[in-house]
Amino acid sequence: MSEQKIALEVKNINTYYGFSHILYDLSLRIPEGKVVALLGRNGAGKTTTIRSIMGLTPPKNGEILFRGEPIQNKPAYKISQMGIGICPQGRRLFKSLTVKEHLEVYCRGSKQWTPARALEYFPRLAERLNNKGNELSGGEQQMLALARMLVINPSLILLDEPTEGLAPLIVAEVGNLIKMIKDEGYPILLTEQKLKFALNLADEVYVMNKGQIVYYGTPAELEANEEIKHTYLGV
Repeated sequence: MSEQKIALEVKNINTYYGFSHILYDLSLRIPEGKVVALLGRNGAGKTTTIRSIMGLTPPKNGEILFRGEPIQNKPAYKISQMGIGICPQGRRLFKSLTVKEHLEVYCRGSKQWTPARALEYFPRLAERLNNKGNELSGGEQQMLALARMLVINPSLILLDEPTEGLAPLIVAEVGNLIKMIKDEGYPILLTEQKLKFALNLADEVYVMNKGQIVYYGTPAELEANEEIKHTYLGV
């Protein structure tokens, strides 16, 4: 890897669920202003990696550095307050809160991302401000999960399977938003099942298998590597 300013570095972490060893000496890094895609089959450990970074499933050992500061022993709310935003797999909305209430509860001050600005990018949500989370379609729920993440005004973004279960038109909208966020200079870690979608957005790519990193390269290099795609991504 060439020398770059690093937003987040994961160094040799081992994460468990109970006695089950999930991540094995996993290391990766997210340079400032870059989109890093973390790819792999279902069960490879992608979501556990996100949860480990966010403090939701803390690693047993190893180190996680956010702009040089260790965060592996901090609670999730402290990590969020430091500027790491997450759009989790499955959206995790509050069923009883309206669209408006979601954005108001999560908004942190009048910074770059306000509820009004988020709604400019998701006009469909603006039409459903008084709808509760469980009254939205799957695509609308994903839009709200992304908007909710943006209004906390993070400085680093974790996107866990943002296109899961979405129709192609909504996938395209999500892709356009991620590209716009990238163009504004945000570092992003993206886990994704849709290979083409991820490669179109990413600057760097890691491939996981059974809790370990098995490949690192550029999107072009992965696109040309039929063995890696076939063995670890089922392409």
